[in-house]
Amino acid sequence: MNTAIKEAVEREQYLTFFLVNEECAISILKVREIIEYDTITTVPKMEPWVRGVINLRGSVVPVVDLATKFGMEQKPVGKTTCIVIVEARFEDQQTTVGLIVDAVSQVMELAHDDIQPVPDFGTSVKLDYLIGMAQSGRKFVLLLDVDKVLTTEELRDLSLVSSSLEENVASGEFSAEEPHIFNTAEAGQNLDREI
Repeated sequence: MNTAIKEAVEREQYLTFFLVNEECAISILKVREIIEYDTITTVPKMEPWVRGVINLRGSVVPVVDLATKFGMEQKPVGKTTCIVIVEARFEDQQTTVGLIVDAVSQVMELAHDDIQPVPDFGTSVKLDYLIGMAQSGRKFVLLLDVDKVLTTEELRDLSLVSSSLEENVASGEFSAEEPHIFNTAEAGQNLDREI
């Protein structure tokens, strides 16, 4: 195999984003889209880190506040706050979940050798949730494993809420305005204008 092709195959892209002051990243293969932060319908008796649900083109999508889930201080919603729609694996099925992030940063390409193990100290994110760390400039980016951020039980609960509320959407009992959808290039342009 050609060396250039082999290197391209061995590299993976990650979407980076900020949670409070930490820069995190998830595999771009897990990201479905990025939407502007908009109205979230709260659902009673959910964990505090589950902000509620959104109506995404007729599908009910649970929305998780990662900062709260990780025990970080919450920042108020700002102009760059958005929801990253991801596909998490739950019992051999894909479950769609929205993750609230403070700002989307960039898409970075990493080779397997660029990923370093996480030390046992110094991160506010539980080590089980991390694939590793990668250097970005003078800082490190925490690489999250989306499938481990939410446990199987948590994903099952979110999946049940989605299914139940989707039945209400079909019957017209639940509705929310459609959020504005934008791609990562547009997100980067918006960040450039605001910085």
